[in-house]
Amino acid sequence: MADYRKFHDYAAEIEKRLRLQTYVLAVKRLKDEKEIPKGAERPMKDYGYHMPLCQGFALSRKEDKTIAMIKEDMWCFEPIVGYGWEPPPQYFMDGNNRYPQDVKDLEAGKNYASDFPKMETGKYKGVVSASLSGVNFTPDMILIYCNSPQLSLLLLGREYMDGHDLPCHLSSHAACVYSVVPVINSGQYQVAVPCRGDRYFALAGDEELIFTVPTPRIEDLLTGLRHLEKYGSRLPRNPSMMREPQFPESYRKLLKMLT
Repeated sequence: MADYRKFHDYAAEIEKRLRLQTYVLAVKRLKDEKEIPKGAERPMKDYGYHMPLCQGFALSRKEDKTIAMIKEDMWCFEPIVGYGWEPPPQYFMDGNNRYPQDVKDLEAGKNYASDFPKMETGKYKGVVSASLSGVNFTPDMILIYCNSPQLSLLLLGREYMDGHDLPCHLSSHAACVYSVVPVINSGQYQVAVPCRGDRYFALAGDEELIFTVPTPRIEDLLTGLRHLEKYGSRLPRNPSMMREPQFPESYRKLLKMLT
């Protein structure tokens, strides 16, 4: 029997360090319905209605539910295309999804469709989400809904290992796609913005952003956060408007070199 306690421990540490308002979200792709974990709820089977994926994610991160969804459960086409469950319709690729309500012409709509992150078509058939603190499967990644100070600390923790900046694939649409697919395609962390659907229908807060961590990098992130805490980068942190605030020694040396 698989042991998922390390994920539960990760969740406890992340939630404590960041003072999160909702559970850390665990997400896994499903190749078929046989991979649906025990105890998972299905929108059509268990609730009797379809659901956009953002609501499924919200039930996991807000109510600690394990939610499994396949194409038949979906009320939004975006993850069906983005997760590669079906090839994108030509109508979508021609730009009609965004024109005329969001972009000035069909050419701009085509650009959106071309840029839209997509997984390999036909490889996976579903997705399951749960709180990391109670997960009973091995996730592909974790999503952390966070505010700006929490995101800043997470980015510092990520940078600890190699110091590089984080390139991101950002859009105002399809948070369920932009927070997940670039991580699968690149193996890297990702920052995403809750889309209108996430805010309108899944109750994402106005202050919330999304930070996604590939499962193999969780321990690296925590190593960085543990190190940062030793030097005072932690939450909560009281702000100060003192005159000539105390900066680290390296800052003072560099300023002296330049002035």
